[in-house]
Amino acid sequence: MAQNVKLRRRFRIREKKLNRSMAGNALLFGLMIVCGIFMVLPLVMVVNNALKPIDEIFQFPPRIFVRNPTLSNFSDLFVLMNDTWVPFSRYILNTAIITLGGMLGHVIIASLAAYPLAKHEFPGKNILFYMVVLSMMFSWTVTQIPQYVIISWLGINNTYAALVLPAWSFGMGLYLMKQFMEQLPDSLIESARIAGASEWRIFWSIIMPNVKPAWLTLAIFQFQQMWGNTGSLFLRNEELKPLQFSLLQITAGGVARAGVAAAVTFIIAAVPITFFLICQSSIMETMTTSGMKE
Repeated sequence: MAQNVKLRRRFRIREKKLNRSMAGNALLFGLMIVCGIFMVLPLVMVVNNALKPIDEIFQFPPRIFVRNPTLSNFSDLFVLMNDTWVPFSRYILNTAIITLGGMLGHVIIASLAAYPLAKHEFPGKNILFYMVVLSMMFSWTVTQIPQYVIISWLGINNTYAALVLPAWSFGMGLYLMKQFMEQLPDSLIESARIAGASEWRIFWSIIMPNVKPAWLTLAIFQFQQMWGNTGSLFLRNEELKPLQFSLLQITAGGVARAGVAAAVTFIIAAVPITFFLICQSSIMETMTTSGMKE
């Protein structure tokens, strides 16, 4: 009885230490509000700048919120895009092929490679995984020249594959999928094998549905990376270049195109943010889940 009383006292002391006062909660809440304002302020400025007329854009001191909203910046951008010798629809098609091809291919290949690393034993398994982790330590600028040499050697320079194939080998996706698949119980896979399911059936019908938050998160990250790719390093033909390249070329016109540049910034930021908002619940689940347990 005396020991139980001591344990209860210890737990009460711990509970008291964990409980914060109202002043502490208010302080943390206020700090979160301040941090949230600083994080959302750039997005607010992007939206307002896209709706500002040219005189408000160059107003000093600058104002965050627009006074006389207008859509003239977007209409001017539409006129400029229609004046290009390559149709605007062609740039959209190129962007769709590059972005979707790189995103889907990376998710599939990363998942296929992560499954044996997470749930199978074979010689050299740890060495392969360490090589993947090591590849994440290098900046993209370090591998830029070797990547260009390899693509030229393969003969796929100035094609969609020059942008799509390197996206499939991004090490972060394999690392994320492996770590998430390791949390799945082995008994789930063993029961499927006893029932006569093949490895392909186990992968597509059991593994992938259970790691849906992970590959959706990976898809969002890869979508953002591919959406921002201008393709200027590998693509020479204008009819193969993505929308990002065309938009950046339009904004290079100087001060006269400041309003168009604001509209371009809004479009570049809006698409990845919209895609993120659609799948944000899956990202939150990936960040907070502890996985399935035996």
